[in-house]
Amino acid sequence: MRLVVAECQVDYVGRLTAHLPMARRLLLIKSDGSVSVHADDRAYKPLNWMSPPCWLTEAEAPEGVEAQAYWVVTNKAGEELRITIASIEHDSSHELGIDPGLVKDGVEAHLQELLAEHVETLGIGHTLIRREYMTAIGPVDLLCRDGGGATVAVEIKRRGEIDGVEQLTRYLELLNRDPLLAPVSGVFAAQQIKPQARTLAEDRGIRCLVLDYDALRGAESTEFRLF
Repeated sequence: MRLVVAECQVDYVGRLTAHLPMARRLLLIKSDGSVSVHADDRAYKPLNWMSPPCWLTEAEAPEGVEAQAYWVVTNKAGEELRITIASIEHDSSHELGIDPGLVKDGVEAHLQELLAEHVETLGIGHTLIRREYMTAIGPVDLLCRDGGGATVAVEIKRRGEIDGVEQLTRYLELLNRDPLLAPVSGVFAAQQIKPQARTLAEDRGIRCLVLDYDALRGAESTEFRLF
C-alpha cells in the first residue's frame, strides 16, 4: 500500500464528472490497483476513488498547469481520475500481506451460507453469482442475478440497523460504476430490521427482507406443539 499526503486537485471524467478543488488530502494506492482520495473526515468513505481493474500512469500536466506530478488513473471503461499534485508532503509504501478478512458473527456467517444455498428466498428466478464478492472497500455478502438477469447485491445482518444500510449503499455506489454489473439493486436481509433502517433502505430503493433462520436451515417449527 502506498500512502501519499499531498496538496492536490482531483477530477473524475467519465459517465459522470466530479471536481475536487486544490486541498491537502490523503491518496491511497492499494496493491489491487485501486486509488482513493481521502479528507480528514467522513470516517473511511473516500471523497472519490477508482476501483480495480484500473491503471495509474504519471503523465505530463496539461499545458498551462503547474504541478509537481500529474496522475491519470484509468479503468477498463475508459473513465479517468485525474489528480493534479501541487506538492507532496509524505510518500511511503508498506507491505501489509494477505488479510485474513472480517470474522463475522457466527449467526451472520451461517445466514450467509444458508441464503446462498436457498437463493430463491430472494425471489423466483434468482441465482447466485458468488459469495463474498470483493470490492475495493470490502466484500459484498452475496452477488446474485434476479429472474430478469439484473445484478443484485445482498447485505446480510443478524440485526438490521442503519449502519448496515449505509454499508450496502456504499457497495451499490461502487458496483454501479462497473458497466458489466450495472444496474445493481440492493437487498438488505436480516433476522430483525429496525424501523429506522427499513425507512432509510426503502428511501434509497433498497429492498428489505426479513430472514427466518429456522426455515432456512430446514428446522420444523415448534409453535403450537407440546412435544
